[in-house]
Amino acid sequence: MLGKGSVRMLGWSIATIILLLSVITPLSIITFFLLMIPVVVQFVKLDTKRFLMYYGASLAIVYILTSVFLVGWAGVLLVSMSLFFLPPVIQMGNLYKKRSPARTVLTVGTVTLLAELLLSLVVSYLFGFNLIDKMKQFMTESINSLPDQLKGMVALDQDVLVQLMSQMLPLYMIGFSLIVVVITHWLSRKVLNRAGESIPAFKPMREWMLPRSFVWYYMIALFMEFFVKDANSILFTLLINLLPLLTAAFAIQALAFLFFVVHTNRWNKVLPIGGIVLLLIFPPAYFIFSMLGVFDVAFPIRERMTRK
Repeated sequence: MLGKGSVRMLGWSIATIILLLSVITPLSIITFFLLMIPVVVQFVKLDTKRFLMYYGASLAIVYILTSVFLVGWAGVLLVSMSLFFLPPVIQMGNLYKKRSPARTVLTVGTVTLLAELLLSLVVSYLFGFNLIDKMKQFMTESINSLPDQLKGMVALDQDVLVQLMSQMLPLYMIGFSLIVVVITHWLSRKVLNRAGESIPAFKPMREWMLPRSFVWYYMIALFMEFFVKDANSILFTLLINLLPLLTAAFAIQALAFLFFVVHTNRWNKVLPIGGIVLLLIFPPAYFIFSMLGVFDVAFPIRERMTRK
C-alpha cells in the first residue's frame, strides 16, 4: 500500500497533469500561472531521484493523452512548456530547502525565468522566427478587429501605437516573470508550511522599503523623459520600459507607507485597502501614489512619526 506521503505526491502529479492539459482550454488564462506550484512542492518534499520519477511520469502521461485524443504536436508543446518552467522551479526549490529569505527566492526565480525568456527570444530569432514582427502583426490585427467607436478613442496613430507596444516587450517579459513567481511563491509557501516545512514569508508590508538609490533613478528617468523624443532611439525604448516599472515600485512603496501609518496609529486598514482598490480601478493614480512612495524613501518620515 502507498504511504500517506506517496499518496500526496501522487496527488500533486495528478495536479501537474490537469494543469498542463488545461493550457489548451479556455481555463488557461488562470491555470497557466499555476503550472509551477505542484512541481515546486514535489521538488522540495522529494529527493532528486523520486522527484524525477514523479515528474517524468506526469509528463509521459500528458504526452500519451494528447497523442491519443488530440495530435502529437500538442503533447510536445505541453511537455516543452513544463520543461521551460523547470529551471526556476529548481532554483526556488533549492532556496526553499536552504530556508532562504522570501526576497531572495522572488529575485532569483524572477531573474531565472526572465533569462529563459530572453534566451528563447534570441534562439527563435536565430532560427528565423522574429517574435517582434509577429507581435506587431497580432496587435495590428487586434486593433483592426475593434469597432470603429473604440478605434476613435485611441489617441495615437495605429502604426505609432503598435510600434510603442512592441518596444515595451521587455516590460511585458519582466511583468510576466514577476507575476508568475509571486503567485508560485505565495501558494507554494502556504502548501509547504501546511506539509510541515518552515518557509520564510515576506516581511509585513508596512516594513517594506526600497533602496534610496531608486529615488535618483526615478528622478533622472522623469527628467530625461522631457528631452528624449526620438521614438526609434535606444534611450527612448529604455525609458518607456523603465518608467512604468519604477512608477509601479514606488506606488507599492506608498501602499507600504499607508500600512505603516495605520499600524503606528492603530487605525483601521481602510486607508491602504482603499489605496489598493484605487490603483486597480484607476491606473492614473499610480503616478500620484509613486510620488508619495518617493517621499517615503527619500525623507525620514517614518522616524519622525515613530518619535511622536
